[in-house]
Amino acid sequence: MLLVEDNDDLAETIMDRLRAEGHSVDRERDGEEANALLRHAGFDIVLLDVNLPGRSGYEVLRSLRSRGDDTPVMILTARSQIDDRVIGLDAGADDYMVKPVDFRELSARCRVLARRRAGSASNLFAAGPLSFDRAAKRATIHGRDAQLRAREIQLLEILIDNMGRMLTKEEVADRLYTFEETPSLNAVEQLVTRLRRRLEGTPLVIKTARGLGYMAYVADDD
Repeated sequence: MLLVEDNDDLAETIMDRLRAEGHSVDRERDGEEANALLRHAGFDIVLLDVNLPGRSGYEVLRSLRSRGDDTPVMILTARSQIDDRVIGLDAGADDYMVKPVDFRELSARCRVLARRRAGSASNLFAAGPLSFDRAAKRATIHGRDAQLRAREIQLLEILIDNMGRMLTKEEVADRLYTFEETPSLNAVEQLVTRLRRRLEGTPLVIKTARGLGYMAYVADDD
């Protein structure tokens, strides 16, 4: 996720909450810098304040949509007037929350945006004996906890949300880690290997295409 928020205290609180739930969150304080970043970096969700230095959140949003970028965007603002909400939604926002936000609701709304992008109506993914609950961030196999580590849970969710689509190692790394972490692609390979091992006996397959990346799909029973 990308959080665009100039209030340091609020930004830290939001990032702490979302990171505790297993999300990778980067932050920008300035609208102009956020707009520049969004021109060359992809995110799964953008949480966007309206009153920003450099460029307003509405301007950032309009610029994003004018480029044909359909990344889900949630507006976070202290403005509570109906006209402000209409402006944000008409500019291309997918959702709108008025500060102060309830962090449980924020998390739930982020899950809705993630499900919508993945084309799913439910937080629960099931394939054979494997079940994954996005809300609980928990995977089970035959009803037993799969004992996945936090990064493995993140990777599993990324693969499920992009089922049938080839993801490059760079794309996976971008979704798993923040800019400050800068992991090696070898770390991604090792993580994929560990997750694949933990999913043995389930129909969820993680295919490696040399030189291309990874793709998850559910194998036919026969």
